[in-house]
Amino acid sequence: MAEFLRQLIEGITAGALYAGLALALVLIYRFTGIVNFAQGELAMFSAFLAWQFVESGTPFWLALPATLGISFVGGMVIERVVIRPVEGAPELTLVIVTVGLFFFVNAAAGWIWSYQVKSFPNPFPDGAIRAGGVTAGYRSLGVVAVVAVVMALLYLLFRYTRIGLAMRAVACDPRSARLVGIRVGTVLALGWGLAALVGAVSGVLSAPLLFLEPTMMGGVLIYAFAAATLGGFDSPGGAVAGGLIVGIAETLTGAYVEFIGTELKVGVPLLIILAVLSFRPRGLFGAAEVQRV
Repeated sequence: MAEFLRQLIEGITAGALYAGLALALVLIYRFTGIVNFAQGELAMFSAFLAWQFVESGTPFWLALPATLGISFVGGMVIERVVIRPVEGAPELTLVIVTVGLFFFVNAAAGWIWSYQVKSFPNPFPDGAIRAGGVTAGYRSLGVVAVVAVVMALLYLLFRYTRIGLAMRAVACDPRSARLVGIRVGTVLALGWGLAALVGAVSGVLSAPLLFLEPTMMGGVLIYAFAAATLGGFDSPGGAVAGGLIVGIAETLTGAYVEFIGTELKVGVPLLIILAVLSFRPRGLFGAAEVQRV
């Protein structure tokens, strides 16, 4: 039982990271209808920025807000410079643009920091809490706590602020929002900035668990896509729930299904995506599409 609970805690930790990146995917999709295939690379670039701050002598907990601020501004700039010119273009064009952004950001990170693997400092203390035979590492607890705080702040933003209300209005109906005086273009830029910030949290928290290099978020992005697909691309809460489900399923499957093990567990999110698209394309928490005649 203790071993099962340990695996469960590891699954929740991984799921929290997947949930952060899945939430970034969902935010952009809700605001613009675009599936941003470059979201993982933007998170990776943010992790490199944080590493650069730390290498220059900045304490991690000061480097983190600086990185998040730069990521937020960078997301807004990308929306203005890259996405705005193709707004309203066919879906295939938007896919090509985000895939092109994927390769550009990856190449830029390799050019600036090289493709040599780097280690990222662990911001949380070593050690663990032991209770009733169950061990929970401070690293796992720290990751879950940071992601939970980000989710709570996002909820407060969307629920209790005027900016959040404007974002919700634009996500529901941009045309009607424009008619009541909301500056839709500004809100879309804020949405991209917010998604880049949330993705940066996932990237920075993933870096100590992985080796820091330009392709490090490729696997995490696959899991995040599975989480967003499972929860529903139009449901932020569903993305969080989907991330936790995917993380737990992947960890427990790798630990207890012998023929899969750690080598084939990356196939678990792919199976989840296939199953969800086959039986419930809008996801577990996605809203049904309503068409007015």
